[in-house]
Amino acid sequence: MIVWLASFPRSGNTFFRIALNRLYGAPTYVVYDVDGVAAQIGADLMDARDRPGTFDQMRDADEVYFVKTHRRRDDPVIAAEDRAVCLVRDGRECVVSWARLWTRQHADEPDYEERFAEEARSIITRTTGGTGGWGQNVLSWHHSASPAPIWVRFEDLIANPRAAVETAIGEAAPGLTPARQAELPTFGELHAREPGFFRSGTTGAHQAELPPDLHDLFWDQPDNATAMRLNGYR
Repeated sequence: MIVWLASFPRSGNTFFRIALNRLYGAPTYVVYDVDGVAAQIGADLMDARDRPGTFDQMRDADEVYFVKTHRRRDDPVIAAEDRAVCLVRDGRECVVSWARLWTRQHADEPDYEERFAEEARSIITRTTGGTGGWGQNVLSWHHSASPAPIWVRFEDLIANPRAAVETAIGEAAPGLTPARQAELPTFGELHAREPGFFRSGTTGAHQAELPPDLHDLFWDQPDNATAMRLNGYR
């Protein structure tokens, strides 16, 4: 059986994979041919592995395979009957975090903030590719057929990762039992290990980091406005 770990980039997917592996000892996989995050921060953190077979073979197996994807729900490799855990974060926070990640190599350059703003603008107006825009991506999973996705808010995951992961997995794969003595890394520990990837683990960065015109541009995208209200973000 496949359980998709779905999200728009920078919504807590990697942290969820780490906690999932620590609590359940479950390896994790990705929909992509290469796990770029594992290559950057280390496969050991979430026991990232190569897929053991085709998606159909994994789907038909008795074992549960947790597979990360940033693609929209209509991706052809995702079957209608597949279960999914969907991680969602305020879209403005995703834009800031993703733009910072993509431009971090220019952080010491005098025009860095202009580079960051341009990257943020590109992310906000994105409509193509497997990921699509933030609102497109989130709404595609909200429009999912049965079985309905299991939603995990970034804020809840950061505040109490054990509870957030156990609640989601208890619904997605009820046959699995968590290890009660398992210890989860704090976000501070992850930041110390890989500060370029694990930035802060907080909310509200968009208020100070996203220029006013990009705030307006974000809300001008109809899918963003709909998805924000649907997920309780104002």
